[in-house]
Amino acid sequence: MTLPARLDHLVVAAASLDEGVAWCERTLGLAPGPGGVHALMGTHNRLLRIATVDFPLAYLEIIAVDPQAQPAGGRTRWFDLDEPALQRSLREDGPRLVHWVAAVPGLAAALEALRGVGLDRGPAIAASRPTPRGLLTWQIAVRDDGQRLLDGCLPTLIQWGDVHPAATMPDSGLALRGLALRHPQAHLLRRALAAAGLERIPVEDGPPNLCATLAGPRGVVRLESGGL
Repeated sequence: MTLPARLDHLVVAAASLDEGVAWCERTLGLAPGPGGVHALMGTHNRLLRIATVDFPLAYLEIIAVDPQAQPAGGRTRWFDLDEPALQRSLREDGPRLVHWVAAVPGLAAALEALRGVGLDRGPAIAASRPTPRGLLTWQIAVRDDGQRLLDGCLPTLIQWGDVHPAATMPDSGLALRGLALRHPQAHLLRRALAAAGLERIPVEDGPPNLCATLAGPRGVVRLESGGL
């Protein structure tokens, strides 16, 4: 069965993966599960399942620049990870929610719909990483400049191959209760989300912010981007 467009995962960026793991244990009361390396982008990650009935297959990704790798072909890393201001904030203030990724049933059509409202999410590129259960494959829209757009409130769009990573993740005891967005260009953001089939995600007018609400060992925890 093909699922409709939906929140796929939250992106927490860290100056290093070790710092991201420590943040997860301190903030959420859980150690993240294994992730992998992204040879195409020169990054690596750790993952944690946060799925619920309202957010099937959702997970949290802690991501950082891999100090042992460079992006293939001189690419700019995704999620603004090469931006000096973002890297400085992560070093000085610690890991933070910076973005979200939405899964869509048809990536090409969703990207065309976004262009129709004046937003270029970038081309669809093929990506993969090895896992103990085989090669994980997907297509994802990444701009050449690596920008997230609209202060991270506009999601990156992804279309998975035959296997979704969360399908084999164990339950973590952490559940995503909701995601809310705020942006001074709220009208444009709402139009973009509707074009991509994500109109159920609430958007308010105001200073840019992503706010994810999770429930787990630490009780209810709110993660916010603060416009980063």
